[in-house]
Amino acid sequence: MDAPLHVQYGAGLCGPPGWLNYDASPMILLQRTPGLNLLPLARRGAPYPKTVRFGDVVRGLPVKSGTADLIYCSHTLEHLALADCRTALRETHRMLKAGGTFRAVLPDIRYLCEEYLRQAATDPAAAVTFIRETHMGLAETPRGLAKLRSLFSRSFHHWMWDYPAMELELRAAGFRTIRPARYQDSVHAAFRDVEEPHRWEHALGFEAVK
Repeated sequence: MDAPLHVQYGAGLCGPPGWLNYDASPMILLQRTPGLNLLPLARRGAPYPKTVRFGDVVRGLPVKSGTADLIYCSHTLEHLALADCRTALRETHRMLKAGGTFRAVLPDIRYLCEEYLRQAATDPAAAVTFIRETHMGLAETPRGLAKLRSLFSRSFHHWMWDYPAMELELRAAGFRTIRPARYQDSVHAAFRDVEEPHRWEHALGFEAVK
């Protein structure tokens, strides 16, 4: 009997053994290309673990259709444009077995809006805080080396979600059973390998079954 197939995309520096871990950051290629890996830019921040491979869920991951038991992503979908997010959800559905589970966590725009309204009652800088915390604006236009570094960064948020809107998209992608999720509340123990508690604070989590 084949071992269960667990796939994580948008893995960042989280690459537990037993999972196929993918991340689309160009920094992975920069760090692993002889010669280029000596550049100062390639040495910024921690190196990607060898257990994390380069792979872009929007372009398609090298996973056979209907083979994944579990798929996970953390703070990834909000970095995609709307059309790309829809492509990622369809790609996730494609990879999963019938009955397979997709679990994800991302920022909750509803929580952030409620916090903004609460703070705005007394804080004239509440709007600035809101834009910074949603990562939907630029405090400074990148120039020079900062502009070059920005090409290797995916920190900007392109589309934000609350649970009802995400549930609609999941159903449109073909998922049949969808529920809100909280940190480590899954019946699938393997998800504990990839979950980090701070990423679930005030966040939108869900599980969706194919």
